[in-house]
Amino acid sequence: MNRTHLPLVPEPILRRFRVNEPNDTRFRACARLLQAIWRNGRELRMGRHVSPKGEKRWLGSRINDHSARRGGNFMTPEISKLAYLEHAYREPWATSDEQRLWTNLLSSHPLVFNALGPLRLDPNLATAMLRAMFPDLADATADAVLFEHSPGRGAADLTEDHTAWDAAITYTRSDGTKGIIAIEMKYSESGWEPIKELRSRYADLMPATGLFIDPMAPELRKRPIQQLMREHVLLQAAIMRGDYAEGRFVVILPELNTPMQRACQRYAGQLAEPADGKAGFSTLNLEAFIGLMRSHGDEDYADDLRHRYCAWEYIDEVIAEGIPAELAG
Repeated sequence: MNRTHLPLVPEPILRRFRVNEPNDTRFRACARLLQAIWRNGRELRMGRHVSPKGEKRWLGSRINDHSARRGGNFMTPEISKLAYLEHAYREPWATSDEQRLWTNLLSSHPLVFNALGPLRLDPNLATAMLRAMFPDLADATADAVLFEHSPGRGAADLTEDHTAWDAAITYTRSDGTKGIIAIEMKYSESGWEPIKELRSRYADLMPATGLFIDPMAPELRKRPIQQLMREHVLLQAAIMRGDYAEGRFVVILPELNTPMQRACQRYAGQLAEPADGKAGFSTLNLEAFIGLMRSHGDEDYADDLRHRYCAWEYIDEVIAEGIPAELAG
């Protein structure tokens, strides 16, 4: 089915699966329902959402602590072990919400491990995927796959804050050139989530990077693109410092997450023409990433990943099943 958009799921269906969240975007509501369907299929116990006031309620896109301790938020035991070790050995001053990682099925945090964990566990797959995602890097060999990575949190010669990428792939080209792919993974986010107050360092650093048509444009400092700007600037600052000779910033996101796709387009519209020594920017649909993994890695794993995160036909099925009987005539 060639889709241009996802459905507005009828409220009775959302209530039945315990995923009726009034503030969800259209995409987020479908993604939340898909996670509840996946949880049911895996026979994982439902968890509860705890409000800031301590009030608890059942939520279909959460798993309980028992299921979480068994690695229920991850596709395989190997990925759950990787997530456990990465959380334990995370970089100094890296932030990591443990509950979100282990119990929130909708979160992009576990998605990072589910999507990129196989690359970390298999260096040959990392190189194959690097070359497949970026054909101009056909001579590159992946050196490392890093999670929640920053080249220097709080560093005065970078952004002076704790901005970091969800993941990064470092590589070496055939001529010895060192490069990096900085990755931001989005799933149900819209770009309109709360943002951080920018440090004064950005006033000097943004013009120095040469990344922007107008580095003083107010839009760069506001939702929905401020986070993209910070991560891109961090990458360019690392290149300017000499950490890498080249790099690019990539957002991986679902094709039908329209709010986030539009945010990326708005950000791209702020960028100056590409030039040597400047970090590039691009997006890659999650569905395309999974397709490349299917071609270059474990087909069954890639299919399982699609079923969890992008199998919108499961939404179609529950909507069709929910058609009121009186409409049958």
